[in-house]
Parts: sequence; structure tokens; C-alpha cells
Amino acid sequence: MTVAVDLAKDGAGKRILIVDDDEAFREALGAQLRSAGYGVRLAPDFRLALEILESAETVDLLILDIVMPDRVNGLALGRMARLRRRDIKIIYISGYDVTGLEREALGPIIRKPVNDDVLLEEVRRSLAA
Repeated sequence: MTVAVDLAKDGAGKRILIVDDDEAFREALGAQLRSAGYGVRLAPDFRLALEILESAETVDLLILDIVMPDRVNGLALGRMARLRRRDIKIIYISGYDVTGLEREALGPIIRKPVNDDVLLEEVRRSLAA
């Protein structure tokens, strides 16, 4: 409870784009972050994510699923995002063993299922960096 209250202050005005092919997970994560005071946009794939990133829409943080069904995974999308928005913050999530991928990641990796407190702390930390 305290974490959510503290983060609501941090979340004011911050916009997060969540990219995950699992609709139920994407929606639940979005609802959790909205309740913490963040503005949230959801994308099911890299195509919509790139469309958003190429627009004038503000995005302060990306939360990217590493393993997605299309030819572009979360790691590749993170690199594409940085080419478009050099200062964007990135958090990766995955339900799979991603041992060894840390070297390729442009931000922290959180394992699914995502612990609420861990997610909110990592969001706060990433946005503050």
C-alpha cells in the first residue's frame, strides 16, 4: 500500500508503453500501473509500438516482453526504440529463462509472474535514472 501511494506521486505525468502479446497480462499490468498514477498505453506487437514511438506521443518508459510471436522480439524492439528516442527508459519482462540475455538488454529484466512491489519499484527506479 505504501509503495503505491509513494509511486502515485512519482507517476504523475509519466507515460508508460507496455508491449506484450498476452492481452490479459498486458491489461492487468496496465491497470496496476494506472492505479499507481502512471499514464499507460498498450500495444500487442512491435508494429503498433513503433507507430506510437514514431508519433509525437510522450513515452517515458517502455515495458517490453522479450519473447513475442513476430519476427521482432523485445530486445530488438528496445534497440529500435532507442534509435527513435535516445533517452527512453526500458524494462524487459519474460516468463522464460533469459539467462545470458542480460548483456543484450538495455534495461533490467523482470521475470513473469511479475511481483507487484518489484514491478513498481523497478518502474520508479528506471524513471529516476
